[in-house]
Amino acid sequence: MAKKRPQTKAKRPQLSDAAEIPVVGAREPCPCGSGRRYKACHGRAAAHAATELVHRPFEGLPGECDWVALRELVPAATVELPLKDGLPEGVPSVTLATVLPMAWPALRRDDGSVLLGLQNDTASGDISRDLADTLQRALEAEPGTPVQGRRAPAESPRLQDLLDPEGAFEPVVHSGFEFWVPDPENATPDVTASLERANAAAIPTVKLTGVDSAYWCETPEKNHLRWVMPHPEEQLLDALARLHAAGRSSLGEGTRLVGSFRAHGLTVPVWDLPSGVGADDVEKPAAEFAERLATALASDAPLTAEERRARGGLTNRQVTLS
Repeated sequence: MAKKRPQTKAKRPQLSDAAEIPVVGAREPCPCGSGRRYKACHGRAAAHAATELVHRPFEGLPGECDWVALRELVPAATVELPLKDGLPEGVPSVTLATVLPMAWPALRRDDGSVLLGLQNDTASGDISRDLADTLQRALEAEPGTPVQGRRAPAESPRLQDLLDPEGAFEPVVHSGFEFWVPDPENATPDVTASLERANAAAIPTVKLTGVDSAYWCETPEKNHLRWVMPHPEEQLLDALARLHAAGRSSLGEGTRLVGSFRAHGLTVPVWDLPSGVGADDVEKPAAEFAERLATALASDAPLTAEERRARGGLTNRQVTLS
């Protein structure tokens, strides 16, 4: 058998700085000169960055807890968004909305104003980056046109880069979606039908005024209070367990702490309320609970056996939303 000749490979120019590698098609040769396809070389890091889940996508934004509530819990709400560099010429306002007609990711209205939808599916693992990409494209869209979603480029800005870090985040909760249509008489049949369907499905919801990021909602069988909290999960569960074991976790007669949601890196305790208990009725009990919770959060004593059992029960009744 003839000997195999040693193979020699010509040296290819290598680019050391990943920032210098241009983006090409996934199956094309990588521009770095490695001889491998882009997706198996420098494209791998870009793909990983685009799909890696960001557990707290709204961290660092004013009103992080309310961002989570509007993303997961509140049917109809709007918030005026201040931009870090101010509004571009021809854009009188930018408004975040829980949902837009036809489930559009964003809409540039006829007057140039922008509506950005929050509850849409996103293509990557970073909701903040996808929303920022949609917002940037909406600011440049022709008035009167919706903006479709897409996977944002891995190195594109996030909401934290575009929004004013000192700006207020003040949600306005609506009973329905009439804010979609500034001129109902001229709405298209599709938008009108979408509005009717959305209003029929909306659960009555009210934001409490005495505490942050707590939302009362009404359902046919019972009402609920869902309260998005910023505290680290383990510390919060310990504090809730202390109060639950002591019989101090309710919001008054007939109410009960039943568990919690996990959503975008935050914990959302949930209380069942009797159907006759409205949002105004839980304002004072919620404020009093906030004081009890602050005291429990400050304790670093080991949990008692009863508190550990209470914690186990609360942990078993957690539901992850995201």
